[in-house]
Amino acid sequence: MIAVTGATGQLGRHVIEELLQRMPAGDIVAAVRDPAKAADLAARGVVVREADYSRPETLRPALRGADKLLLISSSEVGQRASQHRAVIDAALAENIGLVAYTSVLHADTSLLTLAIEHRDTEAALRDSGLPHVLLRNGWYTENYLAALPAVLLHGAVIGAAGEGRIASAARQDYARAAATVLTSPEQQAGRVYELAGDDSYTLADLAAEIAAQSRKPIVYMDLSESDYTAALVSAGVPAAFAVILAQSDVSASQGALFDDSRAMSTLIGAATTPLATSVAHALAA
Repeated sequence: MIAVTGATGQLGRHVIEELLQRMPAGDIVAAVRDPAKAADLAARGVVVREADYSRPETLRPALRGADKLLLISSSEVGQRASQHRAVIDAALAENIGLVAYTSVLHADTSLLTLAIEHRDTEAALRDSGLPHVLLRNGWYTENYLAALPAVLLHGAVIGAAGEGRIASAARQDYARAAATVLTSPEQQAGRVYELAGDDSYTLADLAAEIAAQSRKPIVYMDLSESDYTAALVSAGVPAAFAVILAQSDVSASQGALFDDSRAMSTLIGAATTPLATSVAHALAA
């Protein structure tokens, strides 16, 4: 039995779909904060259990009987380390045989502020003694394409990444990688996967791709970190998170989101989703 935390999230749902192609629904546990949001999964035979990162008492019952666990990192930046430790404690108490954790690309050396909590979680896993595998995910292409309506409205992609190259991939690619690891007959404990897209691009390249497909004039405006932070806040992004996003872009300018190992396509046995394909899907949505 394989349990997946955050199973109704953007990545989690993709993972569940991938697992459903590989194993019986009754052997999959969707561990979710709100079981009502997983009613469709329950209707398909998936075992749905309440699991709230912030309520440790829900975690052990959610993991009971599972052989493997995919710990999808919490979306609550600033609370992740303690929340993840609670899941790790529950996994240890339930004798989970393998924990796969969605960390961040090159977490051990990353300049990203976001990497700090991932490093803390990786350390907690090591200290726990639990058999574990690290899925160090690069950026999701959807992170940028979520702003597509604003890009089309204003005719610009904005950021602070300079000429930094970004090796992103679609969430579906990362989900396939996670499902592959979780269902592999090979020993996975102790492995570290640096997962990123096969190809990389600059934000100027992204703007050019959107322009070509939308047939609208789209440019890239490279801002200072402070100006980009202010622009995000004015667009409604909470100030604390805007600071993190702007810092991530600056780190990208220094190579934090680049990787050319093609470890993910090797793992999943297929090329990762090209930027042009993701842009086309976003424009059609």
